[in-house]
Amino acid sequence: MGCTTGTTGARLRELHPGLSVLGVELDPEMAEVAKGNLDEVLVGDISEVLDRGGITGQRFDSIILADVLEHVAEPWDLLGRLVKHLEPGGTVITSIPNVRHFTTLLTLLFAKRWPYRDRGIHDRTHLRFFAQRNVKELFEGAGLTIKVAKRNLRIVEAPHRLNRFAWIFGFPPLRDLITFQYLVVAKAESG
Repeated sequence: MGCTTGTTGARLRELHPGLSVLGVELDPEMAEVAKGNLDEVLVGDISEVLDRGGITGQRFDSIILADVLEHVAEPWDLLGRLVKHLEPGGTVITSIPNVRHFTTLLTLLFAKRWPYRDRGIHDRTHLRFFAQRNVKELFEGAGLTIKVAKRNLRIVEAPHRLNRFAWIFGFPPLRDLITFQYLVVAKAESG
């Protein structure tokens, strides 16, 4: 979901011959490129694709939502709706920005403003924001059990040489403040 140009799906197909990959992409130009990399691409907002029955009757082994849930108005509803399309034992794989990163707090405290940016944690297009407990509640509310939860640690939001030292701060209570995003693999409770 939110497949952009389909490079992740193409890589999955390369690693697992015979794998079928369906993508959903909001941007028509990216979706057009993705059509050359994936088996099928549906164009539109994920919620709207579901509303119009775009994946009715389809079941998936895995659903990938990489930096997607923060861009939708109702991520709780969306995740619950997508879980219904998982095969038994299927997984949901996500990456979700951590709004509790120290840059959020410092900007609010000292600059007295929200740190709107063109990308990253504070991307101006984000509609929802998550910290660690919100992520857990999001998955539990959708009937999912988190099996793997990792953190992408960064000192600087953008790729930067300082980020290779982020692990030094990866201990409680600083770990949450240096977590750039949560990487989560979850399974349906019934699967």
